Amino acid sequence: MLFYLNKDEYIDTLKPLDISIEMSGETPGLVAWGQSTPIIEPVRDEHFIGSIKEGGVVNFNNIAFNPHAHITHTECCGHITEGFFSVNDVLKSYFFEAQLLTVLPEGGEDKSVSLSQIKNIGIIKGVKALVIRTLPNNEKKIRANYTDSNPPFLDSDIAEYLINNGIEHLLVDLPSVDQERDGGALAFHHAYWNVPNKPNTTRTITEFIFVSEKVKDGNYILELQVGPLKNDASPSRPILYEKMK
Repeated sequence: MLFYLNKDEYIDTLKPLDISIEMSGETPGLVAWGQSTPIIEPVRDEHFIGSIKEGGVVNFNNIAFNPHAHITHTECCGHITEGFFSVNDVLKSYFFEAQLLTVLPEGGEDKSVSLSQIKNIGIIKGVKALVIRTLPNNEKKIRANYTDSNPPFLDSDIAEYLINNGIEHLLVDLPSVDQERDGGALAFHHAYWNVPNKPNTTRTITEFIFVSEKVKDGNYILELQVGPLKNDASPSRPILYEKMK
């Protein structure tokens, strides 16, 4: 189905570019922050078994997981505030002008994306969402165990640059925008959400995405949907649509 953005540009909703990572109870599977593998198992009691394979009449699973550690997720300022904010309340619209860019984190043992790298590429005027793909990029990201691996992160001064350029939604293919072990500073999170001064309740950060190398850098339409959970973060399914003429 073609959806016209204006008289010249359109997207094909039948050609989505899904950049989410699904969660499973398999090992190896995506995990971070010292968490164990998610548990997906049938409900069992003396009167019921939630597995057709085991003799039940339906498949009926309980799922135990952490959205920050096991799956593509979108979070709001409630991730780092004493007061409660739910991402389900923060995200009220779902389609955004977006830009995809690719960078190679720099540095020695502590690799990061720098402000100069982002500035050198530049942000397209008018976009509200920025999708950052880091190199090297391969499908190992889908099942990586990031715990104690010191993965790349974003330098905190990028936050102000994004804000000044109108970015409301940031998406990264990393477990966090901040360094894994930073003594609890979470400098990027705090700068981007203006915490603790006056928390911004409209911006979101999405982590654990995966963008195939087949998808070229440039201008897209982003659809960003979250599961309806009352929590600071929720599993999400970001989808890019190529803009065509």
